[in-house]
Amino acid sequence: MAEPVELPSRIGILPFRNKVLLPGAIIRIRCTSPSSVKLVEQELWQREDKGLIGILPVRDAAETVSVGSMLTQGTDLGDKSSKNQTGISASHKLDGKSQQEPIHWHTRGVAARALHLSRGVEKPSGRVTYTVVLEGLCRFSVTELNTKGTYSTARISPLDMTKAEMERVEQDPDFIALSRQFKVTAMELISVLEQKQKTGGRTKVLLETVPLHKLADIFVASFEISFEEQLSMLDSVDVKVRLSKATELVDRHLQSIRVAEKITKKVEGQLSKSQKEYLLRQQMRAIKEELGDNDDEDDDVAGLERKMQAAGMPSNVWKHAQRELRRLKKMQPQQPGYNSSRVYLELLADLPWQTTSEEVELDLKAAKERLDSDHFGLEKVKQRIIEYLAVRKLKPDARGPVLCFVGPPGVGKTSLASSIAAALGRKFVRISLGGVKDEADIRGHRRTYIGSMPGRLIDGLKKVAVCNPVMLLDEIDKTGSDVRGDPASALLEVLDPEQNKSFNDHYLNVPFDLSKVIFVATANRAQPIPPPLLDRMEVIELPGYTAEEKLKIATHHLIPHVLNQHGLNSEFLKVPEAMVKLIIQRYTREAGVRNLERNLAALARAAAVRVAEQEHTRVPLNKDVHQISSPLLESRLAEGEVEMEVIPMGVNNHEISSAFRVMSPLIVDEDMLEKVLGPPKFDDKETAERVASPGISVGLVWTSFGGEVQFIEATSMVGKGDLHLTGQLGDVIKESAQIALTWVRARATELNLASAEESGNLLEGRDVHIHFPAGAVPKDGPSAGVTLVTALVSLFSRKRVRSDTAMTGEMTLRGLVLPVGGVKDKVLAAHRNGLKRVILPERNLKDLVEVPAAVLGSMEILLAKRMEDVLEHAFEGGCPWRQHSRL
Repeated sequence: MAEPVELPSRIGILPFRNKVLLPGAIIRIRCTSPSSVKLVEQELWQREDKGLIGILPVRDAAETVSVGSMLTQGTDLGDKSSKNQTGISASHKLDGKSQQEPIHWHTRGVAARALHLSRGVEKPSGRVTYTVVLEGLCRFSVTELNTKGTYSTARISPLDMTKAEMERVEQDPDFIALSRQFKVTAMELISVLEQKQKTGGRTKVLLETVPLHKLADIFVASFEISFEEQLSMLDSVDVKVRLSKATELVDRHLQSIRVAEKITKKVEGQLSKSQKEYLLRQQMRAIKEELGDNDDEDDDVAGLERKMQAAGMPSNVWKHAQRELRRLKKMQPQQPGYNSSRVYLELLADLPWQTTSEEVELDLKAAKERLDSDHFGLEKVKQRIIEYLAVRKLKPDARGPVLCFVGPPGVGKTSLASSIAAALGRKFVRISLGGVKDEADIRGHRRTYIGSMPGRLIDGLKKVAVCNPVMLLDEIDKTGSDVRGDPASALLEVLDPEQNKSFNDHYLNVPFDLSKVIFVATANRAQPIPPPLLDRMEVIELPGYTAEEKLKIATHHLIPHVLNQHGLNSEFLKVPEAMVKLIIQRYTREAGVRNLERNLAALARAAAVRVAEQEHTRVPLNKDVHQISSPLLESRLAEGEVEMEVIPMGVNNHEISSAFRVMSPLIVDEDMLEKVLGPPKFDDKETAERVASPGISVGLVWTSFGGEVQFIEATSMVGKGDLHLTGQLGDVIKESAQIALTWVRARATELNLASAEESGNLLEGRDVHIHFPAGAVPKDGPSAGVTLVTALVSLFSRKRVRSDTAMTGEMTLRGLVLPVGGVKDKVLAAHRNGLKRVILPERNLKDLVEVPAAVLGSMEILLAKRMEDVLEHAFEGGCPWRQHSRL
């Protein structure tokens, strides 16, 4: 049994209006009145043990009395009052009125302990709010009440029984009977609540551990009972009377719960599910009619049906859509499949089954002029596009080939596709396939899956709202495959003109005609594209631009575009052709023009900073702009010092640019190039410096970014005759290196690399190490054989390879030079790097037709049939040790 609480003789009093705190109950209050704030500050806030305060219930004799309120329980806290002659009743002045309204205090209260105390932020008026969590401990009786101080205090005497008195009461047969009856009723209530609210475990523990006289107060405090009943429990000092009243209140609460459950079950039994839905729908319809909102579900379904009728679906699709619509009408909006079915029907209604673009009459001359204005160079590509358009003009329903533009980034593949759409007068839609590994991205998801959606093709057609757009399949070589399928295989049906007229998207589950769509594809490389898919497309290669073509592109296209993007024009920034050439030669060596555009943009940003920082900018006022007026401004305007204008947000770049006038345009020179772009990244001396010693040769390789120059370094050291290869090489290039070393060892005597006696021991006592610089870049391919042989011959003969010569080609074990691919890209790469001579396989002579005449005119193309021919051209003065070998 718990020990009785020791109370002080005098205690601070906090009055509650129309609320009673019983021992064992926990309540949270917010103290706002001056007296309650002072009590909390002096009795609780300044004490570490959080102290004790007394709680007295207040009988409200006048409804107009308003004091501090307690938010969580709706209980008001008493304000400061004055003691009258009896010490029990008090009076207040309300709102400055002179009349007195009596407030009756109860003579019995509960001592409470503060469990938690927090102080709110002080308001500008100086008002402070305290939040206190209180726990009732025991009853007391007020013997003297004093309200003259900053807060009320009282002299009290405890009412709880001592431990000895409680032990005697517990032996009373009446108390034992009351205790048993209270436990049974309380346990029954806990069981009902546990079934209803899935709670009650902690309450059962209280029932077994807390003394009954305290448990009675705790149970009653959790019920909603009247203020008079609360006072009656507070006045029940005798534990037998307290248990009797508590049992009565618990039993009444239990009966009310049972009656409520009985009524609920009876009502639920009378109303079936359909009746409930009907009742709710009738109520909803009545509410909408009252609000004037007649856009109900039936009207939406009717509107969807009208939209489907106007979509122009084929007969077989229309029948399928009607079945789905009838199924939708039978469903309730609350059913799980209603929303997915409706979304599906809305997609069918939105698809352009017969809607087409109004094509303008195709003018080949205008189309050619547009291509020439949008793209410089690429004559073969533009000629092929004109041929394609000419066939479309003569036979609009012709099933032409699918054009696939293959080339490095930045050469204009995507813009060529948009130019085709503009020439045909059709809408353009771009479908990005980079990184797509799920077949459902092409064919769509089946409707059985949650979150299913149509494929990208159907979604693109829905967005453009026509069935005959120009659709660009961008980065078609970047698709992959995994456990979710192969998107490239799904594209076989899309790009086959014999099959795509009945393309079946898994989400639609009805055929859709894609034969009217003009498909154009782009790729950086043709090798990753599966052969069956590549067979359905006509590959048009865009190898890249020469330096002269880049200069023209920068002058006519890039510089005006960059200036417009940065709010400038030629009056602010001038980039001479000589500076553009320096940017091309020293800062960019790519096949496309994206890095060139980035460098030009950096120059434009530097010019924009200068323009924005102009201190003496003069802005002409126009009629659409409000002039700022002030005494200071008017005086300065009179002196001719300053003019000011507020430029509206809607003004475009050209208007803003024309509004600013600088003293002189910014002309780009070499100093500005180095200041803005940094030191030059490339120079013409790189090749000569890297081929300054024997054992180094210059090769030409092809990458997804176009042609590149590749240096091959060979050296020897003391060893056991092993071959070491580094540079992150693939299997093919490793085998080429082994073949090259074998050929050099077999021809050592003929090439005067060793005497006849030492020809078989060329590697005696030494190892050979071949390195491909830029080791972080993977390298592979069958075009480095002749370059490897040249590097090894240079190493063993101690003669340097010509620094102005690059080469490409594969060789057999007997020294026959085989043709390779990507000749145009490789020749252009040699031209960009300032090389003057290129050694090619003789059988690649036919591929030189694709190389621009200007490039061929500035370079010397050397053809080689055998490896000895390559060595003859690679070394200064020819190969004096050359001897014709026999196969």
